[in-house]
Amino acid sequence: MSTMLETGHRINLEKTAPGLKRVRIGLGWKVNAAAGQAFDLDSSVFLCRKDAGDQPVMLSNAHFVYYNHTTSPDGAVVHSGDNRTGDKDGDDEVITVDLARVDPAVVEMPIVVTIHEAEARKQTFGRVNDAYVKVYNDDTGEVIAEYDLDEDYADKTALQFGSLYRKDGEWRFQAVGAGFKLNLATFIRKLGGTV
Repeated sequence: MSTMLETGHRINLEKTAPGLKRVRIGLGWKVNAAAGQAFDLDSSVFLCRKDAGDQPVMLSNAHFVYYNHTTSPDGAVVHSGDNRTGDKDGDDEVITVDLARVDPAVVEMPIVVTIHEAEARKQTFGRVNDAYVKVYNDDTGEVIAEYDLDEDYADKTALQFGSLYRKDGEWRFQAVGAGFKLNLATFIRKLGGTV
């Protein structure tokens, strides 16, 4: 039985699903685009350490996993690739994480969705409905936790759906639901990467 999360809620994945080895993070949404208008959402995950101010910072540019770089250097995090329409049934994009293989230096993995060319196309998350994130036990297919992003993000071009993080040696998930007026390049720089 899955746990429904609200913004800010956290769950200890390993206590909720004893013996958990691999998680699958499913991201979904529906786009209410104007007729004929292309609307492409892209999910990304950043493998981070914490800096002196306890803020997440990518280990390196290679620790940014997305549709054009689908596997982390340690092989633990794999991205399913780009779904350019968001019109299929089920999860639109999927990130799989082999928890035991994650580089020990990684303590947090923010999961972010951005709108491709949002500024040029004058697009925001105000046109995105039914956005959600689900965390599955990848071995059993069971949903451990789910979170529906039901706030109004009308002027936002990037959303942090959630964060997978390690605390006291155990993996946890936080429902974040934070919106930003940023593009993907700015988000990469914000997390210490270069573009």
